[in-house]
Amino acid sequence: MSMPQSTAPRDSMTAMDPHPHDILWAPWRLAYVQGDAAARPPTVEPAAWRAGADRGCFLCRAAAAAPEHDRTLLVLARSASTLVIVNRFPYANGHLLVAPLDHRAGLADLERDVLAELQQRLAEWCDRIAARMEAQGFNIGLNLGAVAGAGVPGHLHWHLVPRWPGDVNFMPTVAGVRVLPQALESLWEQLR
Repeated sequence: MSMPQSTAPRDSMTAMDPHPHDILWAPWRLAYVQGDAAARPPTVEPAAWRAGADRGCFLCRAAAAAPEHDRTLLVLARSASTLVIVNRFPYANGHLLVAPLDHRAGLADLERDVLAELQQRLAEWCDRIAARMEAQGFNIGLNLGAVAGAGVPGHLHWHLVPRWPGDVNFMPTVAGVRVLPQALESLWEQLR
């Protein structure tokens, strides 16, 4: 037995629709999914690159850029050897990347003091996000190598993802959708 077909337009959510559901729009994701150049971080040409930098690496570009470009590049903080940046393609609201300034692929490639400072940065930013966004937990991860899922395999970086009760639901699993309630620029302002 076949279901009667509605004559109402598909984009109207009517009582006749046998599978009504809400629509979540995330138009900024389309360019990224399609590999559009517009999805890439804005191009800021540093006056000088760090030694060993990969000019195609957005983390190297952000590390070498002058501080007046921090907002454009979503850089929240930098030190003599580390960088904290808002993830342009977040898993969840408040998703940050914590990276060394230098282009290094593996943990063994880092000096001990740089590795210790990166860990200190992770702790500091957990505290800041907990205070400013009221996060109640965190996922912190590091993907080493392309086969491990590293999007930038030559420049290691930690993902710092804040969590709240009830934020993990069926959306990512069933619909392949992430719900982000805050614009990236607003997040930058809140955490800066």
